[in-house]
Amino acid sequence: MLRRPRNKVLRTVSAAAVAGATVAAVAVPSAQAGEPAGGAGAESAGDRLYPKLGNGGYDAGSYDVQFDYRPGTPKMDATVTMRATAKQDLSRFSLDAAGQDIKSVTVQGARAGFRTSGEKLTITPKSPLRKGQTFTVRTDYRADRSKNLPNSSWPSGIAYPVKHWVPTEDGFALSGQPDRAHLFFPSNDHPSDKARFTFRISTPKNLQAVANGSLISRRTAGDRTTYTFRTRHPIPTHVVQVAVGKYREVEQRGPRGLPIRSYVPADQYTQLKPVVSKTPAQVAWLEKEIGRPFPFEAYGMLGVKSPYNGVALETATLSTFSSLGLNRPAEQVEPVMAHELVHQYFGDAVSVRNWDDMWISEGHAHYYQYRYEAERGFSKLEENMRRLYENDAKGRKESGPAGHLKDSSGVLFDTNGPGALMLHGLRNQVGDATFRRIEQSFFDRYRDKAASTQDYIDVANKVSGRDLAPYIKSWLYGAKTPPMPGHPDWKSKP
Repeated sequence: MLRRPRNKVLRTVSAAAVAGATVAAVAVPSAQAGEPAGGAGAESAGDRLYPKLGNGGYDAGSYDVQFDYRPGTPKMDATVTMRATAKQDLSRFSLDAAGQDIKSVTVQGARAGFRTSGEKLTITPKSPLRKGQTFTVRTDYRADRSKNLPNSSWPSGIAYPVKHWVPTEDGFALSGQPDRAHLFFPSNDHPSDKARFTFRISTPKNLQAVANGSLISRRTAGDRTTYTFRTRHPIPTHVVQVAVGKYREVEQRGPRGLPIRSYVPADQYTQLKPVVSKTPAQVAWLEKEIGRPFPFEAYGMLGVKSPYNGVALETATLSTFSSLGLNRPAEQVEPVMAHELVHQYFGDAVSVRNWDDMWISEGHAHYYQYRYEAERGFSKLEENMRRLYENDAKGRKESGPAGHLKDSSGVLFDTNGPGALMLHGLRNQVGDATFRRIEQSFFDRYRDKAASTQDYIDVANKVSGRDLAPYIKSWLYGAKTPPMPGHPDWKSKP
């Protein structure tokens, strides 16, 4: 994600001031009495920055999400079916869920007990699940796009400006990062538990639905059309996308025939087609830079007719932008396009194990973005790196080091610079050829999986034959800005 600079107040929010929104709704009570020891799945993934996020006891394999969109109301009848594998005996387990009216839950086709508390949907299956068992959970609910509940990192008492259900003049789009995908559908909403997705969206036939993956089918009956999209590879929940509106497709081919399908507002097609048409060349550049083919079955851009919270987002296979923001000079637009494209490799194909590892996503996107800018002649790499270095000490003091931020409010903002600087210094230290092998080996090992900072260190050490842990850890965990290899004259201003 590439965002505008944050308001200063967010850098000084203490963890104690962070207040997450809750949804107090109770449905069929869970029968918890007499359940076997160890039979309840954990209601947290154990994330330091988001301790209430995620769930344990199972591994989500796929989600099948259905939305019935009807203009004139923010409410949509919806269903999500999760297919998962039990990692332990389970007498009950939970999903992250917020802002929804849960109608019913079935497990393995049998009606299950459930209750909602805070942002958890706790489910008690009719029969306990056994370790290793693959099972399905179907939740029927009503989604409400008016319930834009704050991120759990947002400070209480301050108006919340971000809409995760993003409204447009003829539909909506999604913006779930970092912890709001479970506003859209009940899920294990943590990046460590990736899954494949199928989206089935019913709309009036004069509108089009767009989602992650490839279009599998489009069927019209009467005045309604149902679109089905499916991903071939697992992706984390925070980079899902579903949009409805009046879109026009721009179809292209990338390296080796990679399908590149972009969607722009129909009435902005003429202005935006030249912009999105730059995508195949960017994919080719990045494939050459990293030395690996694009990691998904398709790619493209989605231009949303909305300010889109002033951001661009690395929604998997289909990066999302404000169509308004795409109408800017090339030197402003193309770097953002490159940034989100890099995230398809680092952040989407290789997701983070915990939110403390977000530098893997944002640091890579920031660094390769600057390399792209230098390649295109928009800026000079060393000047950008020096500028980041000069500002690092101040940011580190206010927010903490990138790998151990003071609180979760900086997870999308304060890992970019330190992560990029660490990668730049690593390249200076080991040389281009070894750095490239480190990047490739790390990507190859953790593609379609989640990775941690220690995973990156282990790969770097093995490939280089050196102990790079002290250097990498100094950048990601140190209280002070480390020296920049190759640039002893650089200074960071406190």
